[in-house]
Amino acid sequence: MSDPRVFFAAERTLLAWVRTGLTVMGFGFVVARFGLFLNLLAAQSMRDSRVDPRVSDIVGIALVVLGALAILFAAVQHRGFVRSLPAADLPPSHNRTFPLLVAMALGALGLALAIYLAV
Repeated sequence: MSDPRVFFAAERTLLAWVRTGLTVMGFGFVVARFGLFLNLLAAQSMRDSRVDPRVSDIVGIALVVLGALAILFAAVQHRGFVRSLPAADLPPSHNRTFPLLVAMALGALGLALAIYLAV
């Protein structure tokens, strides 16, 4: 008996990890740029107290890397799980590589964003 619901449940799980990783990466980008925003506010108000943006940069970059790694690890785990399924559970009309390619590309772009923020 074939049951493609197992395969589609695995794809939904991959999608959930991709959404979570993108959210963490987006939040990390906002945090990384928050120190710059505070410095601009301080400069406009003519205050001498400047906020050190290094703390927000470090935390933001760490969040971006965490989100990218979550996506990449989820893609690797998904691939391994799909390979363990019997052929009867894999829908023949469904492309199994496209979700993995998208997840890998998003993870690589997240790591590239972390490098951009660090430079």
